[in-house]
Amino acid sequence: MTSLADALATGPVVLDGGLSTELEARGHDVSSALWSARLLRDDPGAVVAAHAAFAAAGAQMATTASYQATVEGFAAAGLDREEALALVARSVALAREGAPGSWVAGSVGPYGAALADGSEYTGAYVGEVGVDRLRAFHRPRMAALAEAGADVLACETLPAAAEVEAVLAEATALRVPVWLSLTTVVGADGVARTRRGEPAADVFALARGVPEVVAVGVNCTDPAGVGPALAAAASAGVPLVAYPNSGEGWDAAQRRWTGTGGIDPDDAAAWVGAGARLVGGCCRVGPADVAALARMIRRADRAASWLTADGEPGRADVSSADRRATRQRIGLPPVTATRAPDT
Repeated sequence: MTSLADALATGPVVLDGGLSTELEARGHDVSSALWSARLLRDDPGAVVAAHAAFAAAGAQMATTASYQATVEGFAAAGLDREEALALVARSVALAREGAPGSWVAGSVGPYGAALADGSEYTGAYVGEVGVDRLRAFHRPRMAALAEAGADVLACETLPAAAEVEAVLAEATALRVPVWLSLTTVVGADGVARTRRGEPAADVFALARGVPEVVAVGVNCTDPAGVGPALAAAASAGVPLVAYPNSGEGWDAAQRRWTGTGGIDPDDAAAWVGAGARLVGGCCRVGPADVAALARMIRRADRAASWLTADGEPGRADVSSADRRATRQRIGLPPVTATRAPDT
């Protein structure tokens, strides 16, 4: 298989969608504190089937069911450390089984996810939990995912700079490739910020020059907030990743989703134009949505083949209007026509 770094250098890679919400849509109970990680123990076949559905839809990356799979979380469910880490490793094997031929991203959720109180969307805990404690929390799972053969670790839904510092330190110590994905909000000033309120550009800049970081970006946020987040993420100087939620709202009191959702492939095309090389979805983004994203990326790849490496027309049978549309879609500036000099 082509290395992920080589793939990102040549074009976008299609991620999967929200694994836990897809399992829920298939009738599985993910309401416990372990969320989808419960099924690693109780119904691994369900996890394989969900991975297979995303792969069939065109996903090139399978993200493991380990977002909430932590030593502490499994301990609360009565499992010891050895059993917990075995289930973390199992998440990689199940992803490989369900999506053979795909890359596997080992999901590393934030400390707040283990608290099961929604604090990953505020980052409030970093006021009491320091970087050293966060490193100790993340270390066992990151090591287990790497040892099990994950191609990359998806350190995702990170709400604060302190947690980014922690996972960067662990990735460097373990020498494993990672992508860093913040969950962000956009203020009235149009600036993307972490859920803790820090300027996202400053947090992304922490990853600059760290060789283990293959991409940075945003997930578990509204699609409308992706553009500002990607603009901020450019400060890291690496490929970008974008996999937002469906856009529906979550009613915490009623514990249900509200409104309508879905990722517009045209929006995703704009993210690709802005530098996103890993594109998919998070909560409530299912196989049908991923299929639409995959079709968009295939069209963009075909369109890009109409151009030379310099972005100039490379085929005589393509109309100038199509070429202009292609340049716009993949983020290239328009070509200014010039008149040949008289001879």
